[in-house]
Amino acid sequence: MILAVALLLALGAMFYTLFVRQRDIPQPLPVSPIQHLEDRKYAIYDNLRDLQFEYRLGKLSDEDYQQNKLALQRELAVVLAETEETIKRMGLKPAPKKKQTNVCPHCKATFTQNLKFCGECGKAMA
Repeated sequence: MILAVALLLALGAMFYTLFVRQRDIPQPLPVSPIQHLEDRKYAIYDNLRDLQFEYRLGKLSDEDYQQNKLALQRELAVVLAETEETIKRMGLKPAPKKKQTNVCPHCKATFTQNLKFCGECGKAMA
């Protein structure tokens, strides 16, 4: 009895997988045309971080560190240029960078960074 149920279940699974209609398959999610470049950029950043960590541990000589760092930076420059070129070719505009300015409530000095204390008068920023 258990063997018959297992056989029917196996046949049902085979039938279902072999005879699935094309319209029943969900459409894949659209992938960004620059997603592969973004992934490569983050991989290079990770490699640079790992390289610096290994250099600080003393696993790399100064010469090896500089050569590898320069090679990764050149590769990163190529990836960034390709990303910009792809964005321009597609007619997309890059997201505008917001310039955040923080104003001291006491002396009215402006700063681009978020500070706890004013760099001019030294009082606490609100």
